[in-house]
This record gives sequence, C-alpha cells and structure tokens, in this order.
Amino acid sequence: MRAQRARTTLWLLGLALPLCLLHATASGTVPISLPEAAAALGRYLQGESVDQAAVIIGQIRLPRSLLAMLVGAMLGMTGAAMQGLFRNPLADPSLIGVTAGAALGASMAIAMAAPVVAGVGALGVVSIGAFAGGMLAVILVYKLATSGGMTSVATMLLAGIAISALSAAASNILEFYSSNEILRRISMWRMGGLDGANYPRVIVALVATTLLVTTLPRFANALNALLLGESEARYLGINIEFAKRCIITLAAIGVGFSVALAGVIGFVGLVVPHIMRMLIGPDHRYLLPASGLAGAILLMLADTLSRTIVAPTELPVGVVTAAIGVPFFISLLRRRRDYGML
Repeated sequence: MRAQRARTTLWLLGLALPLCLLHATASGTVPISLPEAAAALGRYLQGESVDQAAVIIGQIRLPRSLLAMLVGAMLGMTGAAMQGLFRNPLADPSLIGVTAGAALGASMAIAMAAPVVAGVGALGVVSIGAFAGGMLAVILVYKLATSGGMTSVATMLLAGIAISALSAAASNILEFYSSNEILRRISMWRMGGLDGANYPRVIVALVATTLLVTTLPRFANALNALLLGESEARYLGINIEFAKRCIITLAAIGVGFSVALAGVIGFVGLVVPHIMRMLIGPDHRYLLPASGLAGAILLMLADTLSRTIVAPTELPVGVVTAAIGVPFFISLLRRRRDYGML
C-alpha cells in the first residue's frame, strides 16, 4: 500500500513539474498568460521572429526557472540523503559545513573582486570562490571525523558545527573590515537569489543535477539499512564506509553547486524531505526522487512569489523560502512531536 502511494506521489510530482515550470515562465512584472507563454517559448526555441514576449520568456524567465528547478532538486535530494545518513529527520545539508564554507568563499571572492563585482567575470569568480570554500569545509569535516579508516557520523556532525562556526566567525571579521558597498553585496548574496541566472549556469546546474540523479539513488538501499544502525547495516552486507564517503561527496557537490549558483537558500533541504517522508514513508528508493521533484517545485514557486509579491521589486528567494518554510515546519513539528528523534 505504501509503495503504491509512493509511486502515485512520484507520478503526480512528475506531472506537476512541467506545469510549475510553465507557470513560472509566465509569471512576472510583465503579465503573460499561460497560452501566450507557451506560444512565445515555442517561437523562441524555433528561432522565429523574436518579439517582446519571446525575449522575456526565452532569455530571462526560462533560464531563471530552469535554474530554480535544478537547484531545488539538488537541495531536496541532498537533504533527504543527509537525513538518512544522520538518521535524523531534522538534519540539513548544511550540517557538514558546506554552506558556511561556501558563504565564506563567496564573501572573500566578493571582497577581492570588488572593482569588477558587477560584471560577468566577477559572477564567475564568486561562484568559483563559493564552490571552493564549500568543498574545503567538507574536506576538513571529513578529515576530522575519520580515524583509523572509520568515519563517525556523530563526530562528523560535531565537526560540521565547529567548521560552520569557524567559517561564520571568519566571515564576520571580513564583513567588519569591508566597506558599506561590499557589505551590502555580501548580504544580498547570502540571502539567496536567482537574478543572475543564464544558460551557462543552467548547464552547470544540469550537469551537477544529472550526477546526483544518476548516482545518489544507487545508495538508497544503503541509506535504508543505515536507518537500522551502522552495525545492523554491516550485518546486511553494506559497505558502510564506502557508502558514507560517496553520500557525503555527492551531498557536498550538490550543495556546493547550489550555493555557488544561487547563494544560500535555506529550508528546502530540510522541509521538503521531511514532508515527503511523512507522505510516502522512509524508503529512500522513493524518497530521494520524490524529494528532488518536490524541491524543484517548491523553489520554482518560491522564486515566482519573490518576483511577483512586491513587483517590480524582487525579494531574495532565500527570504521567501524561509518565510514559507519556518511556519509550515513549526506546524509539522507540533503535530508530529513523536516522529523519529523529536
């Protein structure tokens, strides 16, 4: 019965995804109806006469919506993997320090690239800095948690908290000595945003998402076994250390690319897997793809709301996801206090 519900949920999410993508491309400051948006998108893809609607849809809204979809999918899947690895429904991809490390790397890149930060080249520098900072933080966390060829999940959690605190302290020092202009740029980047979306970024996100979608589900059985405990998983024949290394690496890649391309976007990797687990159960064979689809839908809807709620001004999408996620998550906690480790 639960497996049938999970398959039905996956089908519904799969059907909702293109509809949400079309709705996201049609929504914005310039109102475009859904039929007009579909027709304009068709004209843009076929290279026909480029009118205003085709330019808006094809060059501005489509890459932004695609980037939101891919980043949301990465955050949703990595969140589900981290919650399974740590055996805690309140775990978040940022627990391994990648988000804080990426924020520090991006802050340093913004500060050092101050003369050209508004240009296309500076956007590349910031993204590279964010990704490098996130990967360095994960490597440090993994080294601290590994001893004698064995990696302790509990130690990894504590190391992640320590590295995150250290990165936050370094970022605060950098902000303290930065000018008002640089400080504002750092703050805006940390709020998360998809306003810098373009097709090269979409391609990068597509490569990272494809890697996660094709590789992470292979460890679904290992994650299911880990829910019973590491000793029980070993008795079932699971190579625990190999699985943990691969899951951590894939999660770090997914979150690192997400933060590098769209800034810090919170609650997607926390709320979405939790909701999906309540709907379809803890089986990661279904939970991982469902979390990816739901994360893509949530971030597209949040980005649409950020572009329309106070149009023509745009809100940072990270603010919108937090505003949506916090009250909804609190209501879930109040109703499911006895769930998992809560």
